Amino acid sequence: MSLIDIALVVVALAFAWSMGAHYTGACMGMPYATQSIGLQGALWTMAPLTLVGATFLSHKVLVNVGHNILVADRAGPAPAVAIIAAAFLLTTIFTQRRIPTSTIQILVFCIIGTGAALGLAIHWDTVIRLAVLWILAPIVAFALGYVFTRLFDTIPRFASSGAAGQIGRALVIVGGAASLTMGANDVSNATAVFLTTGFSGPLLAGLIGGIGLAVGVLTWGRPLLERVAFDVVKVDMAMATAAQLVQALVVLTAVFFGYFTSMNQALIGAMAGTGFARGRESIDQKVIFGILRGWIVGPAAGAALGYVFGLATRAF
Repeated sequence: MSLIDIALVVVALAFAWSMGAHYTGACMGMPYATQSIGLQGALWTMAPLTLVGATFLSHKVLVNVGHNILVADRAGPAPAVAIIAAAFLLTTIFTQRRIPTSTIQILVFCIIGTGAALGLAIHWDTVIRLAVLWILAPIVAFALGYVFTRLFDTIPRFASSGAAGQIGRALVIVGGAASLTMGANDVSNATAVFLTTGFSGPLLAGLIGGIGLAVGVLTWGRPLLERVAFDVVKVDMAMATAAQLVQALVVLTAVFFGYFTSMNQALIGAMAGTGFARGRESIDQKVIFGILRGWIVGPAAGAALGYVFGLATRAF
């Protein structure tokens, strides 16, 4: 293994670690918000399920991202290191500032920036399809969040305190399903470049990335978990169940077709829909607008930083 290959594995693990921390709120925020599970229980439930999803359920997405965004025969390990390093740096900044963002969008725009700097060919048809999906996902999640909350309000058991324990356990199961989905959906951000450069196949790429994700959940997962659970929308049991279920449906649908979309955007969109069903006063609009700004800044910063990092690799 060459030094540049070692560097690629190191930055991919670092990016996966940062993503694991970043997506704790997206996966376990709702069961934690309703006190259906404690802090350590949430993190230790999420970590192994994320690893399983990344290792065994991510292969279609890994192949799509690894071969259908950056033209493989013109990409070497040095540009891959630049892309992942830029995405890791930005994701870590957003996590440190407790702003849920889309690491998927950051990654793709880092690819675009690096490709522009180095003259690498981009599969623009894939990027356009992803962009359409990114626009639609939070809108669909908002609508479904609203509808599901209204639907659950018609079910007496959601209003019954005696059923709270059963619903809470179901909510933890849904959060676990979201964790499994996150591994399948997001590991490609960090390790799809292994396929692009020919370093490994999808199984090893999923395993390495999954280890990084799981470690990130356990070591730095608390900040975003608490941010999503308590600061965006004041949720009750029906709202939390609707939001987490909608998120899983939206993201799993995308994964089924070999595409990846934002766990955070799907959940935040669903949470906004549930809050709208309860009345806009239940939504912290300042936090929501801050998150929306992050969704705009993240891709733009990814393109710019990817371009700078791409220029820096010309010496290699």
